[in-house]
Amino acid sequence: MRAEYDVLVLGGAGVDTIVHVPELPLPYADSYLVPGIVTRAGQTGDMVALGLHALGLRVHHLDLLGDDPEGELVRALHREHGVPLTALPHPGGTKRAVNLVGPDGRRLSLYDGSRGGAPDSLPGPVVAELARAGRHVHVSISHPCADALPVLRGAGATVSTDLHDWDGRNPYHEDFARQADLVFLSAAALADPEATMRRIAGYGRARAVVATAGAAGAHLLVDGTVRHVPPVEPPAPVVDSNGAGDAFACGFLYGWLNGEPPARCAEYGARAGAFACTVPATRAAFATRAQVAAGAGC
Repeated sequence: MRAEYDVLVLGGAGVDTIVHVPELPLPYADSYLVPGIVTRAGQTGDMVALGLHALGLRVHHLDLLGDDPEGELVRALHREHGVPLTALPHPGGTKRAVNLVGPDGRRLSLYDGSRGGAPDSLPGPVVAELARAGRHVHVSISHPCADALPVLRGAGATVSTDLHDWDGRNPYHEDFARQADLVFLSAAALADPEATMRRIAGYGRARAVVATAGAAGAHLLVDGTVRHVPPVEPPAPVVDSNGAGDAFACGFLYGWLNGEPPARCAEYGARAGAFACTVPATRAAFATRAQVAAGAGC
């Protein structure tokens, strides 16, 4: 029987307030006059869901949302882009963050810890039903998703996850790394990216591990071999790195679910990530299939 959709995205729905600042780190001062402050929906799960949809994959997104203005922004974003969303009620409110963005596109994210934590969980029967209806599940590392990992294993789903800026030591991320077939992470906080990648592969489940390294490209570990993924020249000036890692995951998953070899999947990811760096954080725009596959030849 044909799956109802290609990817179920778990978690990562929320709202960011974008503040452009003159430099990062921001020196202490009593006040700053900034060119604008914009609040918009689009945290990691939202961006992955919309990015995969833009690449032509059928997507469903599941998370907890509050009955609040932030939650309505998330719902409206999904309606605008035509991405199905199952939003379960969360009395603590919709997740939110503040992103400080420097002139070079780098960012510092401040997450509101009062709106999500260990007590949050997604109902197992709902997760299992939705997982069985799709081909693959991409899991955000937000707290509502931690308890869903055993459910996904029981449902027989293939799983990907993004550990973001994991330092290789925080035990919270370990379960996600151990229970995913594809693992993405940033190399930014890793003293030895290759050692961390090999440790993840050594857990026995991950078929591929990707550590993104910003302008330096990425590292791909498959079948015991690590190869460098060259960076791709962005198609326009870089304005914001926010969402580049999510976009990389989208490009890689697009290739993976279409049966492409891992090296080509990584090239797709690099192209999608480069495109994301040219999009201001206040906009929701994503690479298309044509842009991701342009010039691919790995």
